Amino acid sequence: MSSDTPMQTWMCLICGYIYDESKGDPEHGLPPGTRWQDVPVNWTCPECGARKEEFEMVEI
Repeated sequence: MSSDTPMQTWMCLICGYIYDESKGDPEHGLPPGTRWQDVPVNWTCPECGARKEEFEMVEI
């Protein structure tokens, strides 16, 4: 993905938590600007523990 591609948001289908690429998840090792494809497969939702595959891209 090129750097001019807009940042995206991903929503947990279990609890509704929003992962925003522009904000990342610094408390869990993902600095701001971390693209979804760069999020490790073993990362889990900080709210409910759902796995990465339980997220879907959403437009906000």
